[in-house]
Amino acid sequence: MSDIVKSVSIENLLNQREGIMSRLSSARLLIQEAAEMASSSGFGGIGCFFETWRNNPRHVNILDADAMQKAQRHLDAAGWEYLMKESGMRSFMNAEARSAWSQSLSEGNFPAFTKDNIGATFARLHDSRGEMFVDGVISVFRRLSWNYKTNQPFKFGKRIIIENLMSYGSPNSHQTNELDDLMRVLHILDGKPEPDHRNGMYALISAAAPGTEAENDYLQLRWYKKGTGHVMFKRLDLVDELNLILAKRYPNALSRDKK
Repeated sequence: MSDIVKSVSIENLLNQREGIMSRLSSARLLIQEAAEMASSSGFGGIGCFFETWRNNPRHVNILDADAMQKAQRHLDAAGWEYLMKESGMRSFMNAEARSAWSQSLSEGNFPAFTKDNIGATFARLHDSRGEMFVDGVISVFRRLSWNYKTNQPFKFGKRIIIENLMSYGSPNSHQTNELDDLMRVLHILDGKPEPDHRNGMYALISAAAPGTEAENDYLQLRWYKKGTGHVMFKRLDLVDELNLILAKRYPNALSRDKK
């Protein structure tokens, strides 16, 4: 056989082939083990590390010099997101704060996922959770109540009127996201866990269409042909709590409203 290609040792080439395949097989088994560990512990899937579709932000070429650093950053981002959700801190964030947090993770703007950093970050978040919740209430109030003539300008009333709740017979996702933020606040005030976003207001309204009414434990909704929606509060005790929060941030606003 050595006469076939005189400059190459066929036997050595076959041995190298066997060695490469053996190491690739071992690496594959280790990667499979790593994938199972990541999936079961909250770090999510790592299969996308090896997908080469265009603009995959999590792609890692395992042969690159910085491959392990990239993989660790992706794992750290998943770890931060998992802890944020499991800790309940995410419930105290409004939509803007959640968006900023997600953006910081996607852009790699976060500390290494170490014991010290985790402790410091969540201690800070825990200390500020009350203020974050108040900011969330203020944000919901401004977006849903502040600018509409028929809504009370300085406090939540018995109902809210929302323009463009419906568009061409389907719920407007931007407006239903705003209502999801309101639902989050109401759940927290009621001592209940944050509702699953998959069962949010968009799904509630979609399930009711082509009808014109829907409701849950906290809100009654009615919408009209031009797309305007009327949102009625069912728990006025929680509305009172919302207004107390507004009064603490804007102590003169409610007194002006009463004049």
